[in-house]
Amino acid sequence: MNLSATLQCASGCRGTQAFDTRVTRCPACGELLEVKHDLEALAAKSADDWKLLFESRYRRGPWPYGSGVWGKKEWVAPGIRDEHIVSMDEGGSSLLPAPKFSASIGVEQLWVKQCGTSHTGSFKDLGMTVLVSAVKQMIADGSGVRAVGCASTGDTSAALAAYAAAAGVPAIVVLPRGKITPAQLVQPLACGATVLAIDTDFDGCMAVIERLAADEGVYLANSINSLRLEGQKTVAIEIAQQLGWEVPDVVVVPGGNLGNVSALFAGFEMMRALGLTTRLPRLVVAQAEAANPLYLAYRGGWLYEPVTARSTYASAIRIGRPVSVRRAVRALKACNGIVEQATEQELSDAAARADLDGLFACPQTGVALAAVAKLARRREISRDDRVVVLSTASGLKFADFKLASATNAPIELPGDYDAVRRALEGALACRV
Repeated sequence: MNLSATLQCASGCRGTQAFDTRVTRCPACGELLEVKHDLEALAAKSADDWKLLFESRYRRGPWPYGSGVWGKKEWVAPGIRDEHIVSMDEGGSSLLPAPKFSASIGVEQLWVKQCGTSHTGSFKDLGMTVLVSAVKQMIADGSGVRAVGCASTGDTSAALAAYAAAAGVPAIVVLPRGKITPAQLVQPLACGATVLAIDTDFDGCMAVIERLAADEGVYLANSINSLRLEGQKTVAIEIAQQLGWEVPDVVVVPGGNLGNVSALFAGFEMMRALGLTTRLPRLVVAQAEAANPLYLAYRGGWLYEPVTARSTYASAIRIGRPVSVRRAVRALKACNGIVEQATEQELSDAAARADLDGLFACPQTGVALAAVAKLARRREISRDDRVVVLSTASGLKFADFKLASATNAPIELPGDYDAVRRALEGALACRV
């Protein structure tokens, strides 16, 4: 098939840019660029044939088509030559039921998409495999890119550093000093990235990396870059695939820089346009109350103003000036979406309750779960809705949060078997 994808201005300006360009904004108006696929060419293959192709590749060889992203290459990045693909078998993450949590909030079917089981422990791998593959191809084609860089609250830097290391491309990471967890800081350091810890917040780091991209030949790897969203949209396709090519009623995603909700919408809309599914889900963005500009805009008739993000357990979404806010608003309007927020207590309680289903939820997932509980209580989510919550990262990256919110503790005992036996009997009696 003769397939292609280009970059076009999100506001509708004329003209296109090559898929593997260094430009991330429209030269005419400054709006973000978006990837556009040739849907007419894609429609030459039937919906059933696309399903069969995707099923035949899913978590199988040959490399790299067993990847959750590259198994859908024709829908993601058809112009990337296979020799430049940098893949770590990302995607293919589990879709797990949470029956205890579901019962506690009065929803019959709630599933958690465990994106944190990807290579570096977050969904960011799905976008970074596409972006770094494009950069590798650009360098091979003589583009003059010197390095690839990002601003990050943790997960983006881990994914960028790992994939750049695999590609042999220098990586530059700009972090807000003292505002990410040690587990998140060590990942880019271990992979050899140049890590700049700056006395500012994420939004200040974003301003720095954008200037480096404009002036110093650094290719920008944040979700302002549409190539990232192409990989992340495969989460939507994978959810439908795991549900027997059915679309859930509601999909809930934690929201920080807000690229993920527009990526999900793109995936669901592409499936509908090509006949693999027949409808869109209702998308919900969940924000921490300490960093809630989209929630405030939603409550105020979509009048957006940036905020100064405050300290939150959900540090990965501690962003007051999200770069993809316009994309997110368009996506939410198109599917009658909702924005909800969660306090620190609400997100902690929700994560702890979900852990009793064995999930080990990160704080961002706690935000999403708390939002579901609030919407179910208000009956904006009904009992018989099929709900999918995106778990964006591994709880192992947030050990301090998990200890602080834990409802369980070790039983300290003397080195005496009878004391151990009595403690065991007491513990088991409590569970009867």
